[in-house]
Amino acid sequence: MTTVAEEPLDVAVVGAGPTGLLLAGDLAAAGLSVTVLERRPRTAANLTRAFAVHARTLELLDARGLADELVARGRRIDRISPFGGMALSLQRLNTRYPFVLITPQYETEKLLERRALSTGVDIRYDCQFVGLQQDSDSASVTLAVRTAAGALTTLHARHVVGADGVRSAVRDALGLPFPGHAVVRSMILADVRLTDPPAELLTVNGTDDAFAFLVPFGDGWYRAIGWRRERAGTPAPAPGDPVDLDELRAIARTALGTDHGMHGHRWISRLQSDERQVPQYRLGRVLLAGDAAHVHSPAGGLGMNTGLQDAANLSWKLAAVLHGRTPDPEGLLDSYHRERHPVGGLVLRVSGAIVRSAMATGPAPRTARRLGAALLPRLGPVQDRALGLVSGIGIAYPPPPGTRRPAGRRAPDLALAHGQRLYEALRTGGFVLVTPPGAATPPGTPLAHRHWRADGRTACVLVRPDGYVAWNAPRATDAELATAVAAWLLPDHARPDTDPKPA
Repeated sequence: MTTVAEEPLDVAVVGAGPTGLLLAGDLAAAGLSVTVLERRPRTAANLTRAFAVHARTLELLDARGLADELVARGRRIDRISPFGGMALSLQRLNTRYPFVLITPQYETEKLLERRALSTGVDIRYDCQFVGLQQDSDSASVTLAVRTAAGALTTLHARHVVGADGVRSAVRDALGLPFPGHAVVRSMILADVRLTDPPAELLTVNGTDDAFAFLVPFGDGWYRAIGWRRERAGTPAPAPGDPVDLDELRAIARTALGTDHGMHGHRWISRLQSDERQVPQYRLGRVLLAGDAAHVHSPAGGLGMNTGLQDAANLSWKLAAVLHGRTPDPEGLLDSYHRERHPVGGLVLRVSGAIVRSAMATGPAPRTARRLGAALLPRLGPVQDRALGLVSGIGIAYPPPPGTRRPAGRRAPDLALAHGQRLYEALRTGGFVLVTPPGAATPPGTPLAHRHWRADGRTACVLVRPDGYVAWNAPRATDAELATAVAAWLLPDHARPDTDPKPA
């Protein structure tokens, strides 16, 4: 093994999917040294199953100046009409992006990779993570890495984030379990062309025997998903077993009544869909995010979105700790698990409920599904709750001690003075304090201070870099503002020089 003697990096990220790229770009934009290790060659196509970008994820991309470009590349769905004729309008969402954006995952990755490179991230493709070692008294983690040339080298980083997917090598190196089970044992995914495209942008239906889903990717390609119920006494095909387009066509005809002229597939695979979640998102200086921490069925299009939201939650916390800007570094890093682990569990339950509804058989489950489909659009609060969970707009964290709601909730895109929006102000990458004119900025504290657009508003709001409310008050004195900010941020002159030890 070749040992490279050098100062440790601030952060090593394993995995150059959307989660790892957003995280790395955030950290480098904050002035940290970041290396991303990706086992795929640079030219390898990443034909993954993600295709939906939900409203909350678009807000996070907006806070990085990327949303408008991605929206221009995709297609919008503003109404969801899944099983049983249920129709939910996404226009009910209180957001700048009241729709689901349909675009292939590689388009999202292109934007995030470009941003990461522009901020100085070192992305090493064809570079495989092999293992790691962290000692309780060490200020860094040692990673074993195999290069494209086959050489085994070491890399040192103050923190490591495993964003390397469902078969995470980082998770395995930590010895963490990944408990759960298979929810669908044989699901077919493919990118196909259609000679008779459906009228609806999103086509989905389930019967007693099969389930099928079609959505356009652009350039004439459609993502097709198909599943057929296992027959008694007949074992289901295993993941990786041979699959051809005739099998997918037959499933589509059963579930949809037509295969819409499927032909010319560029990619087809048989997969197993699992529901799994790691019990611990942080172990010392190593953290897990995205599919390395949680995985579920593709129902609802929640996987990539949840991973990106993991990254947005973690990046500013790592930056605050590494820059010495937080009064409680260990507590702040631990809050990543406290906030995101319950969200991961919720996503498993929501996605599982969707897929089990689609797979339900027999008169009673089908009747219940039809009744639910008929009633849900008429129940405004219930519909809003459902849309909030799927879109991510309704995801909230417990309010911090000593605060009250809306602290812990996602901040809407507030209208600020001089025609600015909150999510434009968040592009600084730090906290944003919103107050009436005349309030003093807490001295020496690295945050963006903005004022309300409308005259007469007295409320004060402190918004975290990930767009969640950290603190709020109907009105506050300058001293109260300084106290609220000090609970999250140290003034420049108070920052410690010592590096926090791992938990």
